[in-house]
Amino acid sequence: MKAVWGLGKLLTLLFWAVVLVNLMTPFVYPLHLLVSLAGGLLAVLHLLEAVFCFRSLRGRAHPWRDRLKIVLFGVFHLQTLPAPAEPKASHA
Repeated sequence: MKAVWGLGKLLTLLFWAVVLVNLMTPFVYPLHLLVSLAGGLLAVLHLLEAVFCFRSLRGRAHPWRDRLKIVLFGVFHLQTLPAPAEPKASHA
């Protein structure tokens, strides 16, 4: 599964490169609007993911670096994070 998440990160990074190239040198008429719209939508979704995961990343060693990676890669970075430790239940 690590290879799948790594490939997803690579493809997401490639998509962001396409969006940046489109911002610098706009593509032909209908395509530049679609790429800009898709980039904006993906940016909003990744920001929402980062906001929803804000509290769960507090105990990590570098939470801001993880939040930045979530903004860049979205769910592909979230899936590579280890699961939080479950609190031990008391048997009273």
